[in-house]
Amino acid sequence: MTVIDANMHWLPDTLFTDESLRDLMMSCIPRQHGIHVSMVPVEGKDIRQIIIEEPKGVVNINYAEGQYNIESQLADMDKAGIDQAVFRIPVWQEWLNLEASKRLNDGLAEYISRSNGRFTALAVCPPWGSKDMIREVERCVDDLGFKGVQLACKYGNIYLDDEAFFPYFEFLNDRKLPAVVHHTPLPVDHGSILTFNNMRRQYGRSIAQGTAIGRELFSGLFDRFPELRLSHSMLGGGFFAFVDMLVPKPKHTYGDAVDRFDTGRSDLRAQLRKNLFFDISGAPQWGKAQLECAIEVLGEDNILYGGSYPIRKDWFFDGVPTVNGLNVSDEIKTKVLSGNAKKLFNI
Repeated sequence: MTVIDANMHWLPDTLFTDESLRDLMMSCIPRQHGIHVSMVPVEGKDIRQIIIEEPKGVVNINYAEGQYNIESQLADMDKAGIDQAVFRIPVWQEWLNLEASKRLNDGLAEYISRSNGRFTALAVCPPWGSKDMIREVERCVDDLGFKGVQLACKYGNIYLDDEAFFPYFEFLNDRKLPAVVHHTPLPVDHGSILTFNNMRRQYGRSIAQGTAIGRELFSGLFDRFPELRLSHSMLGGGFFAFVDMLVPKPKHTYGDAVDRFDTGRSDLRAQLRKNLFFDISGAPQWGKAQLECAIEVLGEDNILYGGSYPIRKDWFFDGVPTVNGLNVSDEIKTKVLSGNAKKLFNI
């Protein structure tokens, strides 16, 4: 069976040696909003890392030197049983300006050209829909062969249901281009989860994604853009756990005085199946019971395999065996491990 990893990360392997590129990317970080970036040595190792803090002193992201070269990625894919990979930038989507995006898209195109057909990629671009931004996405898709675009689940304090994104979504809707929605390090409201490392670095990302999906679903975004397809990382922040709570099926058997949880909509579950997709982002971190629940609730056609390489080696090397160990049919495993990615990205 072919296995497609729909969530592999790419950064230029020259990020730590090319000062002009590093300065360009780091200058996109909005320090005026309390987000800080620096390059420091990794304690006890002869490598460096770029760390991003929000607020200053609270680490949310680490990019380590030497994790993004093609030889090691191909070797690790072979070891993990991954045949093909769809590349995106890890987290940085929220901050990159158009100049930096163009440079990264060119780097991505050169990178996938050296993979003998095993890599494909998604265009990164500021999502405001200006003519020059649309031209950049058209260049990536029509000239470079990219399979869609990548977004952050929010930009600053606004989520993707804000009308500021409508010009860009109109373009994606008309072209029927899929968009991968990567989590942000923190949700908009994050003060109460900063103290504890995994509350901040895991649950914080989940809150951001879950909030984003709920806003996309309840705001009428897919009424306005019915062909828009958004694929969220981290299983949408565990959104499968909340589907029945947020989109309850009407039940009036016991004659409630009022229906307190009426959404006023009857088509939300249909939009969940048509417009929203979810990549696993590291199967071992979820566990067997949660993955089986996600497939049952979100749908066997809506889950994509992804390992979030190179975040954790066990997520990557143990990911395919974890999916193969689920108590679901071989047909469903094939969909999750490759079929759904082929369909969404037209691979």
